[in-house]
Amino acid sequence: MRKVVVVNHLTLDGVMQAPGRPDEDRRGGFCHGGWSVPYGDAVMGAVMGEGLAREGALLFGRRTYADFASVWPDRQDNPFTEVLNKEQKYVVSRTLTEPLPWANSTLLQGGAADAVTGLKQQPGPDITVLGSGALIRSLMPRNLIDEYLLMIHPLVLGSGRRLFADGGQLAALRLVDVKPTTTGVIIATYQAAKPAQPPRVVPAAAVRRTSR
Repeated sequence: MRKVVVVNHLTLDGVMQAPGRPDEDRRGGFCHGGWSVPYGDAVMGAVMGEGLAREGALLFGRRTYADFASVWPDRQDNPFTEVLNKEQKYVVSRTLTEPLPWANSTLLQGGAADAVTGLKQQPGPDITVLGSGALIRSLMPRNLIDEYLLMIHPLVLGSGRRLFADGGQLAALRLVDVKPTTTGVIIATYQAAKPAQPPRVVPAAAVRRTSR
């Protein structure tokens, strides 16, 4: 079965909004866009390059897809442009219609969880989710995410949209790899794990009976 791998930049307080550009996402009056850029280095570039070099497909929510499609097709100053343009791209949206503007893009029909469940059951390479916080949160209740590659920046913004918002789904993860960068970013890879069982609560009355 194909794996779904989430790749995202995060701050220490969990914000994922607009890491790349000041104008990337100003929802809620967010004014810290581009916060990840000063932390880029060769270590992070190598990790991202290694991931994108593997055969795979990309999965987007509507907003992230629209942003990427407006920026990447004609970007000439980035080594990832060719890879992103040629990869198969799947888009979850109830409002977009085909043909989609970015080459090799396919609109998935139906609800996000059902569509991704179908994708995972098809033969093919693993699927990488970039950005797309709302999509990620919609997949978590069905346990459709197999791995998280999170670039955790030494930065607290105090505001902005978080990857794991309050009231979200319980998810137990296990750390399988970690790499520090020269700028203080921790690149952590987590895989889905079974939630730890809570300790069994013994009624006080039972404790009193056994202690006599």
